[in-house]
Amino acid sequence: MGAALRRIQLGNALSAFGNGFTVPYLYVYVAKVRDLGASTAGVVLAMLAVAALVVLPLTGRVIDRRGPLPVAIAGTVSAAVGALGLGLSATEPLVIASAIALGAGIAVIQPALATMIVWCSTTVTRSRAFATQFFLNNLGLGVGGLVGGLLVDETHAASFVRLFAIEAVMFLVLGAAIASVRLPRAPKVEDAVPTEERARGAWRALFADRRMMWLCVLGFVLFFACYGQFESGLAAYATEVTRIPPATLGIALAANTAAIVAAQFVVLKLVERRRRSRVMALVGMIWTVAWIAAGVSGLVHGAQVVATALLISTYALFGIGESMLSPTVAPLVADLAPASLIGQYNSVFALVKQLALAVGPAVGALMVGHGMYVAYIAMLVVCSVGISGLAMRLGRMLRPAQDNPQRAVVVARAARAEASEQVAAAA
Repeated sequence: MGAALRRIQLGNALSAFGNGFTVPYLYVYVAKVRDLGASTAGVVLAMLAVAALVVLPLTGRVIDRRGPLPVAIAGTVSAAVGALGLGLSATEPLVIASAIALGAGIAVIQPALATMIVWCSTTVTRSRAFATQFFLNNLGLGVGGLVGGLLVDETHAASFVRLFAIEAVMFLVLGAAIASVRLPRAPKVEDAVPTEERARGAWRALFADRRMMWLCVLGFVLFFACYGQFESGLAAYATEVTRIPPATLGIALAANTAAIVAAQFVVLKLVERRRRSRVMALVGMIWTVAWIAAGVSGLVHGAQVVATALLISTYALFGIGESMLSPTVAPLVADLAPASLIGQYNSVFALVKQLALAVGPAVGALMVGHGMYVAYIAMLVVCSVGISGLAMRLGRMLRPAQDNPQRAVVVARAARAEASEQVAAAA
């Protein structure tokens, strides 16, 4: 890993650490500590998502025209102002405005950092770079959440001000880290979209790319069936149907993070030489088992230990699947993108994720809240099976170098060696 990439990864880990301080406690802070009520807390959380949905369609074009570095720095400044504003604000308008600044900043940072990683890596090293980013991000969030829990005190608003101030500083540290990075003049990615398509415009070229559109559909189902359920539908199902206490739900979330941290680089060695479409299909199968385990946990009445173990295993299986996706999906987005549209492709895929994270919790909470437990589990089992089907279909659309770049490099080297031997023999 080059020095530029190390700085990017370190800054990203520190910002995740700061973000982990506040994410679990934002609702409690707004509703109870600032005494602004549950409705305002709900609006604040919604504004984080709405701000992201507003800025992401514009972010890709700016990245491709101005480069990812100034966009990433602007995002860190906006996020830092938003985080500090949340800590200092005591009125509803200021809290909502701060949430908008924080949500917009975080949303802009994501595709800009992804583009920087693409620029600083090659097709062969890209999977490991994104796996490292995902690993450090989860480690930072987990450690930040634990440390934040030790520092927070609901009876003292000053403890929350301290948390948000630390988060703001961590965003500024990320900005300083990436500001010192010397990016290559051109991204190390091959043009995968014909030039005549690009001439029609960025959005038209992207929508004309069947592979990218199929990957976006697959990505929406992936994020809907996993991340979109963590804090809403699955959490509600666990407490209302499986009847585990909230403290045990915290253990289940910790099991998810532990599975990612423990499995990431073991899984990386297994998947980076295999076809990406097959890896995503396998994730769908693993998540199918996870949702079946969650469903069974709600049926095992009178055996609470078994039910709890099944639910914790659901979160752990999700973590294993996530660790398989991190070196697979983001590098594939980069390999599908033409050199002039890397920022656009990354931003659109980030937008797909945000849409899934907006729709997923609403659907999950609605179904579980109305007692549609069987339908809820059945829907997510179907989604997980659908992931496998969509991935296999995508695999038939991808070129060999896109589906398995490591093998493509090995084959190309072997072909060059064989050609050299033939030339030497002829000479």
